Amino acid sequence: MKKCLIVLAALVLTVGRLSAQMTPWLQWTFLPERTMNEIIGETSGENAWHVIMETGGYDKDRPASEYESVFYETKFFFEKMKEYNLPGAELVRFPGGETWDAVKGELWEVSPMRQKLASYLDMAAMLAQGSVTTDATAELVWVGLGRREDFDGTDVRNKIVVAEGPTSSVHQIACMDSGAIGVISIYSQRPLFDAVQLPWGSVRGDQQQNRPAKFGFQIPPREGEYLKKRLLAGEKITVQAKVVAETRKYEIQDLTCYIPGTDPNAGEVILSAHIHEGYVKQGGNDDISGCAAILEVARTLHTLIKEGRIPPPKRTIRFLWGPEFSGTGPWVKANKELMKKTLCNINMDMVGEWLSRNKSYMCLMRTTYGNPHFVNDVVENYFRFVGEGNQEHLQNRSNYFPVTHRIVAPTGADEPFYYSIETHYGASDHEVFNDWGVQVPGIMMIAWPDQWYHTSGDHVDKADPTQLKRVAVIGAASAYTIATADDAMATKIAGEITSNATARLGHQMVRGLEELNKATKETLAEAYGAARVYLEAAAMNEKNTLETILQLAVDKKRIGDYLGSTKKSVDQIAKTELDVLERHMKTTAEGLKTEPATIQLSALEKKASKMYPKPTDKVKANGYGGYREYLPRTQTTRGQGESRRVDRSELQLLITGKNSLLDIKNLLDAQAERRTDLQDVMNYVETLKTAGLVEME
Repeated sequence: MKKCLIVLAALVLTVGRLSAQMTPWLQWTFLPERTMNEIIGETSGENAWHVIMETGGYDKDRPASEYESVFYETKFFFEKMKEYNLPGAELVRFPGGETWDAVKGELWEVSPMRQKLASYLDMAAMLAQGSVTTDATAELVWVGLGRREDFDGTDVRNKIVVAEGPTSSVHQIACMDSGAIGVISIYSQRPLFDAVQLPWGSVRGDQQQNRPAKFGFQIPPREGEYLKKRLLAGEKITVQAKVVAETRKYEIQDLTCYIPGTDPNAGEVILSAHIHEGYVKQGGNDDISGCAAILEVARTLHTLIKEGRIPPPKRTIRFLWGPEFSGTGPWVKANKELMKKTLCNINMDMVGEWLSRNKSYMCLMRTTYGNPHFVNDVVENYFRFVGEGNQEHLQNRSNYFPVTHRIVAPTGADEPFYYSIETHYGASDHEVFNDWGVQVPGIMMIAWPDQWYHTSGDHVDKADPTQLKRVAVIGAASAYTIATADDAMATKIAGEITSNATARLGHQMVRGLEELNKATKETLAEAYGAARVYLEAAAMNEKNTLETILQLAVDKKRIGDYLGSTKKSVDQIAKTELDVLERHMKTTAEGLKTEPATIQLSALEKKASKMYPKPTDKVKANGYGGYREYLPRTQTTRGQGESRRVDRSELQLLITGKNSLLDIKNLLDAQAERRTDLQDVMNYVETLKTAGLVEME
């Protein structure tokens, strides 16, 4: 027992050291110091900040002419690409659709006094998107939070309701269900943090019943509080609402350029950011900051290569700007052949935030187990370098440079780089690349939380030149590392993965120990099974990640042999930690005065362990999202007993022909807060099989 505890303590301490700190005087990167100095020196945070200022300094009232030609932001970035002489600069157009556009929106109190309460000209977010052309005068009525119960006993017909609830839900209840003619919302997600920020709200009608929306105005909490108090005091207030709105046709406009590789067949790295997230809603950080950052990456690398300060890369580095999902999706779908040789995607979404002002961290969102790839550890290396290098370590306080690798923009914040390495999160353009029909591993760089996210306050004043410089350095160094990688670099990346794997496996061990610590007599076996799954699935992912290194190798036999031995080392680490779990389980059983748990597969698990689904050619035949046309519209799956949700996107990616159905269930469980029902997994795979997307072995 004593020996077991010593081993456990040693492992936990080792994991703690690996994940919690670095040697204070040593920060390393894949690229040599000379190359890093060139990248850091050339990258300009001010340059990126100026781009945000020009395109995301305030919410513009977009003229109708932009919908008929080129959007302002698109034109600005395209001209910058040409100014920088970036190779392959191209404006790519795809069919669009129709969108709501406000021409005018004003709300005036007309009795008992005359004053303007809201104006689209003052703040675009004051007019809810979807509002219809209106000229109406009506009395205001207060409905509290605007929930259904708040309307009980209150006649709102032909009146304008005022509420503290979100515009969309209040509009549905008040206008679509109760006869009100409009809504005024004083709702804000963060009224105590910023009393003048407004969320981007919307209203909508019922197209099936041909019932159009009404209108919605939004007033910041600071001003809305006065209106609320007057209504609660019983004051009768009449307002006039004037709205002019039109429907505009638009086309999707993407921008792309590239830094050519010396070997056209060696593959590509794609950096992406979305230039639009709607044409009325605009965002300085979401995501003009990402657009500005990858533009600065392109300018920096192109300048350094053109001036001979760094050698040209072997692989092409490509850059893509477009509307979120709606622009990235068509471009990826139109470039299926290019996707076949694309190694990975680095997506930047909301990366320019002043971290301390936002109370946020710069986060790296890794790929899932379904898309394992070395890009995770390459980008993490530079996150760590910037983070640890821009922190004053106590041990270095007497040195001339207590901050060992200071990266600060001339007009930017001089503060630490607060960063966090996170598990996967979607909801941005990297998901287009991660899609089952594409399968290009994509990571996301994002600052979170963002105190001005999706609000009227998302402008350039929340951005920081230092932060922009740092993320551009990370993006440039990461892309250049992958694009220039040879066998020596492949070996270095493999070593980094193995080192990081030790910490990641250690984390899964601690996670498993906590399962056992919370176990009772009745749940011990279940907890032990879950604990083992965490480690075994994580080890599978680490080995699958190492296999992707072969994409970089020239001498695939030599590098393959090295990777084979490295994977055995991962197995040994996992085995050691599984042994710790077993000993801890037995000690826990003794404390609970019960028999040690044993792993016994159920009949269903035994069946699933022998079934190996593999994708058919139909999955990728039509590119991004193309496989969906083969699926039934209703995809409800039910397990034995309670209906549970299945992460279908991840499940699909885990179908490789190498994972059994039981493996897939375990790989899902290791990444999720809640466990997936095995029958649900089997049912959904059967749906895919019926659709011709999967074959079973």
